[in-house]
Amino acid sequence: MTTTIAVAGKGGTGKTTLAGLLIRRLVRRGLGPILAIDADPASNLHVVLGLELERTVGDIREETTEKARANLLDAGVAKRDILEYEVNAGVVEGVGVDLLAMGRPEGPGCYCAANNMLRGVLDRIADAYEWVVIDNEAGLEHLSRRTTRDVDLLLIVSDPTVRGVTTGGRIVTLLDELKTRVGSHCLVINRAGGPLTPQIEQAIAENNLELAAVLPDDPQVTTFDATGRPMWELPEDSPVAAALDGLVDTVLRRLGEKEACGADR
Repeated sequence: MTTTIAVAGKGGTGKTTLAGLLIRRLVRRGLGPILAIDADPASNLHVVLGLELERTVGDIREETTEKARANLLDAGVAKRDILEYEVNAGVVEGVGVDLLAMGRPEGPGCYCAANNMLRGVLDRIADAYEWVVIDNEAGLEHLSRRTTRDVDLLLIVSDPTVRGVTTGGRIVTLLDELKTRVGSHCLVINRAGGPLTPQIEQAIAENNLELAAVLPDDPQVTTFDATGRPMWELPEDSPVAAALDGLVDTVLRRLGEKEACGADR
């Protein structure tokens, strides 16, 4: 059974870096294999993970669309099978983690049949993994648009500001508006320079957010980000490592409680 974790937050909060660091901690705890899905059109998760990316799902969709319109697809082969083969070939394999990048979003002139087929293809690929970690774009629309799978836990990432926490509250509101299937959600404050201010704590309460972790502002992470060095190489004694272990403990506990509740029903 696949467990799906999604990471969301406004731009600039370090959600892609957090997604990569979370994946690293899960792999080092022997929890895998993991499929990392980069759902941000900017496609930077491969840099954080130290993997090479050549093609995205968006590239594959557009190539297949053009071939279909020009009647250039192989005769006698179902379009769904062609898409499934190409998307599987587009999975970047790593040690303990594989990567699938979504790339460009669906445009106004999209080939809707291909998009509908892709939803099933992506879900079948994800079902082969014990863990799926999704790095989201700023909005959450693609969780409803590109896949039919449920999200077990949504990590909402914010910087240590009232504005960032308020944005996190809006993300929770979006979950209901988009009818996105999310089991539970919690807040992660990233790049904190010290204890949270009373104003931030009040904003967390007013937005009905549950705080899962406060991650410190780590100079080594900043240096790695600035130079494009993979977070996979971040030293174990970095300030953020201990905080991430605490976050993983919280994540596993919450997911364990969810499974136990499901077993009781």
